[in-house]
Amino acid sequence: MQPYVIPFQSLGIADIPEVGGKNASLGEMISNLSSSGVHVPGGFATTAQAYRDFLAYGGLDKRIEERLSTLNVDDVSALAEAGRTIRSWIVEAPLPDRLNAEIRTHYDKLVAEGEGSFAVRSSATAEDLPDASFAGQQETFLNIHGIDNILHAIREVFASLYNDRAISYRVHKDFTHADVALSAGIQRMVRSDLGASGVMFTMDTESGFRDAVFITSSYGLGEMVVQGAVNPDEFYVHKQQLAAGFPAVVRRGLGSKQQRMVFDEQRSAGRSCRIEPVPVADQHRFSLSDEDVLQLARYAMSIEKHYGRPMDIEWGKDGLDGKLYILQARPETVKSNAAAGGSEKFRLQQRGDVLVEGRAIGQKIGAGRVRIVHDISEMSKVQAGDVLVTDMTDPNWEPVMKKAAAIVTNRGGRTCHAAIIARELGIPAIVGCGHATTALQEGESVTVSCAEGDTGFVYHGKLPFEIVVHSEEALPQIPVKLMLNVGNPTLAFEFAQMPSAGVGLARLEFIINNLIGIHPKAVLEHNRLPSKIHEAVMQRCAGYADPVEFYVEKITEGVATLAAAFWPKKVIVRMSDFKSNEYRKLIGGEIYEPMEENPMIGFRGAGRYVAANFSDCFELECRAMKRVREKMGYTNVELMIPFVRTVGEAREVVATLEKNGLKRGENGLRLIMMCEIPSNALLAEQFLEYFDGFSIGSNDLTQLTLGLDRDSSLVADRFDERNDAVKVLLKMAIETCNRKGKYVGICGQGPSDHFDFAQWLMEIGIQTMSLNPDTLLETWRKLGQVEKK
Repeated sequence: MQPYVIPFQSLGIADIPEVGGKNASLGEMISNLSSSGVHVPGGFATTAQAYRDFLAYGGLDKRIEERLSTLNVDDVSALAEAGRTIRSWIVEAPLPDRLNAEIRTHYDKLVAEGEGSFAVRSSATAEDLPDASFAGQQETFLNIHGIDNILHAIREVFASLYNDRAISYRVHKDFTHADVALSAGIQRMVRSDLGASGVMFTMDTESGFRDAVFITSSYGLGEMVVQGAVNPDEFYVHKQQLAAGFPAVVRRGLGSKQQRMVFDEQRSAGRSCRIEPVPVADQHRFSLSDEDVLQLARYAMSIEKHYGRPMDIEWGKDGLDGKLYILQARPETVKSNAAAGGSEKFRLQQRGDVLVEGRAIGQKIGAGRVRIVHDISEMSKVQAGDVLVTDMTDPNWEPVMKKAAAIVTNRGGRTCHAAIIARELGIPAIVGCGHATTALQEGESVTVSCAEGDTGFVYHGKLPFEIVVHSEEALPQIPVKLMLNVGNPTLAFEFAQMPSAGVGLARLEFIINNLIGIHPKAVLEHNRLPSKIHEAVMQRCAGYADPVEFYVEKITEGVATLAAAFWPKKVIVRMSDFKSNEYRKLIGGEIYEPMEENPMIGFRGAGRYVAANFSDCFELECRAMKRVREKMGYTNVELMIPFVRTVGEAREVVATLEKNGLKRGENGLRLIMMCEIPSNALLAEQFLEYFDGFSIGSNDLTQLTLGLDRDSSLVADRFDERNDAVKVLLKMAIETCNRKGKYVGICGQGPSDHFDFAQWLMEIGIQTMSLNPDTLLETWRKLGQVEKK
């Protein structure tokens, strides 16, 4: 006689038909990964046969089959009524005597090791298989004490196989209802109510980038993260550098974490938990230390290696013993199953007024009329093509979510149910907006863009956008390497999957402007700032030791993200090239920056770095670059110095870099100079005594050669990099570099805008061209055709 109940330690992945993917996976990890240090709490599971015999025991299976035989699952009201009826039948039915007795026996064995609280979770027998995701469809009961409450919770879990979303999902996936059974997992709870918990993926959930572990974390029990009730902290860890022994946390994002779910010892049954506010001081610090983040990433890599595929993992940190535990692990089912043969890229053709913003899910764009839904009773308001706007979604909303052109929520992170379902359905979603339900108006037309990096934007009106399909056919051989211009680190994982030779221009200005937003002098002198500005600075720096550490670490994170994404390909990082008018726009900038008549040729570039009133600011950038290369091991990062007017300035800036621990040639460090002033080409040999090569900035070179202000619309029609005078200087610089065995590339806009210019550069022997990502493949193919002829 087959047992109705099996302890986790006796289960393995081969037992999926009997206990479902979730419970089988827990047993598999306990048996195989404990020796790797992966901690999984113990427990037991009821079998699929126990579930089937329970339904047959009172003839429930026949009644359920009959009730569903005529149901139209697209009728939301009828679906809700049928689900409610079936669930009540199951909860009220008694368990068979043998099943009841076996559960009691195994429970007694568990509590013999010490009393505690337990989670009762569902595990469907078709759940979490590589081609389907039932994540979140069935119920979970937390902090359950005592055998009677356990037995009741098991019946509730059995009933949840007939949640609205679960019924609808099976119909749309062509699963027969009777073919899907349910196993209940009874697992000893980790006291993460006193610690933290969250979800992690062994790949980037948006781009599908395989070399990072993505971790979300918040205080208290993990249900708040999974449900999307909180905006959690986020962390990215680079697998290769972690395996090499480096502290490879390449990016951190501080979530608001306003609430947490904790045990409620006053309640004796059911969901014995309550939700409480998180103290403000805790909201403003990260819920995990870097050491914990790295340990979780190691566990994730061990689990992924064991299963041989990308994984979706729930974890908890016990606030009593301080240990990290793995609570669930299932295959990732969206990005890892994406079809090959080409990729779609969505691109806005114009931008409008931003109404709200949040975390972007799905890298797509959708447009439609706003439908604000406050609870499940209003779901019928949503028609096909509408934009669903709500506080947070419930898994049972899936039948209406699939009608939407896009989804926008006040709460939630990138691993919550709303995000997971949106990815499965291929619908763009923006989660964690904070106030979308009040900022957006019922019935107004909006465009929801998730195609601009980590941040998603809801724009007023229906804006035009295009869908570009990139073919994956083989690219031709060409005598020049094509690299990418990348400003936004949050797009790095996506761009890294393009067939480039690395990053020819990574702009520090984007990182400083968008991830920091504070003038470096205001960071250094934060205690002397006017109170209002000081308050704004401190607000930005939440989660970090002080403003200086925030500034340095945010630059480090931005550059490390780019370096990790393209590892081990070269990433050439241009040190900051703000003009004074641009620096003035940063917090505190008006205090420190002069008003210049023509900032384009004013206080900028190398001259600024070595100036007495800015050298301490430049030192912060150097500190970050040293941290990226030495502490984190990203020796693929090379440094580029912009706007070097004279040979004396070249000598001075190289000495300044060395003084700040960035010595040319040490640890393989290459220094590249922007060739963007006529003097750079005319005196190329002398400048190259101090640098390992040139990266040509054709924008400034054209401006200064032709005497044109490139910011002026009055002379814009005369701006052309292909002018003969510009070409003379370009040829001079390229030939000098090649003759001296130095690097030479171009990172200006010219070859991205003009194919004939790219062709000319290839013919005169440029080594690399750094292009905008949207022009890379087309330019490559065209150059290949020219080369073939």
